[in-house]
Amino acid sequence: MTPYLKILKNISKPHWFEIIRLIKCSPGLSVGELAEKLDMSYMGVKKHCIAMQKLGYLDTWRRPKEVGRPEKSYRVTDKLGPLFPAIGDEVSLAILDAATQLEPNAAEKLLFAFFRQQTEKLSTTVTGESVQGRAERLAAARAAQGYFSVCEYSEEEGLRIEEFHNPLQPLFDKYPTLARMEVQMFEKLLGARVARSASKVSGLTHYRFDLSPR
Repeated sequence: MTPYLKILKNISKPHWFEIIRLIKCSPGLSVGELAEKLDMSYMGVKKHCIAMQKLGYLDTWRRPKEVGRPEKSYRVTDKLGPLFPAIGDEVSLAILDAATQLEPNAAEKLLFAFFRQQTEKLSTTVTGESVQGRAERLAAARAAQGYFSVCEYSEEEGLRIEEFHNPLQPLFDKYPTLARMEVQMFEKLLGARVARSASKVSGLTHYRFDLSPR
């Protein structure tokens, strides 16, 4: 499960998302302030905040007051980062376009370097004596990156990795050579031949990597 989906699953409880939204759009809020904004009981809000703090989504600090003792306030943590927008595909494409204007093959060179870096990073976790063992670890690592990846085996179809989402699809659409770079990365990590195929029906794109010994 991706970090984004795991967070969504956890915060699907009543009031959690609204509590996070209010805290995110502030320098920090106390339980009393949250209770007032949400028109909820103090103890009800406190219960939710403590639960989210245990999951690592909120932390606390003592906020100074003009009069009296500092007040305990809640703020969001970096663990909620996947919920909030980051640089999108359009920015990545624009950067690659700008690089191409400076040098014709710059985009492909940058993308090749990216896949080489990914290969080195994944090689620390994609280990094992058998191709199947390495494939299972690669699928797990890719699933955590948002590829919805699973490793499957059957006597009829053999060993394969199947994926149901590609976070880099806009880049693959513009630079078709990425499919070959991805296959090369799989082959190096798995020590096997890889045949990549893709099929699309309505909003579902299914990617399949059939594996065979070298």
